[in-house]
Amino acid sequence: MGLRSTGMFLLLLSVLRAGVQEKKVRAMVGSKVELGCLGPEGSSFNLSDLMVYWQVSGSKTVVAYYFPENSSAVHQDSRYRNRAHLSPAAMRQGDFSLHLFNVTPQDAQTFHCLVFCKATLEEVLKVVVTLHVAANYSMPVVSSPAVSSPGAVSQGSELTFTCTSTNGYPAPRVYWINRTDGSLLDKALQNSTVSLNARGLYDVVSVLTVPHSPHVDVGCCIENTLLHQTLTVGSQPESVVGVTDRITEHPASPAEERGASVLVILAVLCVVVAVAVGWVCRSRCPRGYTGAQVMTVLHQLPDRT
Repeated sequence: MGLRSTGMFLLLLSVLRAGVQEKKVRAMVGSKVELGCLGPEGSSFNLSDLMVYWQVSGSKTVVAYYFPENSSAVHQDSRYRNRAHLSPAAMRQGDFSLHLFNVTPQDAQTFHCLVFCKATLEEVLKVVVTLHVAANYSMPVVSSPAVSSPGAVSQGSELTFTCTSTNGYPAPRVYWINRTDGSLLDKALQNSTVSLNARGLYDVVSVLTVPHSPHVDVGCCIENTLLHQTLTVGSQPESVVGVTDRITEHPASPAEERGASVLVILAVLCVVVAVAVGWVCRSRCPRGYTGAQVMTVLHQLPDRT
């Protein structure tokens, strides 16, 4: 490296070391994400002069790295092998970003991007990136208790509702509401269990027990605070999700029911007319002739297909 290039490099080094960049990034489970680590705009680098590390903060876990003389991944942690990559072409332009594929809940970490001068081991660039990982919860399913007849309900009886939702991240906020006025129900009435499944995602089961009332209308709410998303399902039949045991799959509308009744009446009248015509024809036509009666019935009966 010549005197001029050395001076430019030291000037660039002083600019880059002015402060540590801190960033926050969000990614969905199973997606790919770019953790940015950028030098000054318009900068360029000779990669033979640099060493690049990406590692998990507070640990010795190496996510990805670049050595000029060693392009193998022998020092890369097995959890990131074949999932975390750097682009040499981009690094020459000052872009040391990490490309992370197939994001998992375990990737919710704080990462350090460290760029060093190979000759002096001086720190050229340092960026701290915190990755927040999220996954959508399944639509809650609320199982409602059977509605007893008023005479069978004893004083002091209770109703129990169970709400389940799966495969979300991070851990949810779970609560029940009175859908009549939107008020929160007392936490003492509910018992919620949140657990990690084999995929590293959260499943939740919440049980609500309330005094019996003729018109109970409650809702189960699963809130993903990271995604600012709340899924709510009610206990009443009009809440389609979670109460399919009370809903006809394809209910007929009143208009359709009236139309069906009219068709039945018309069919009966056609049969009566056909029989009458056949009787008149049989009384007036020769005894051996039956074709008119058969043809009349065929023409009068409506198509049932």
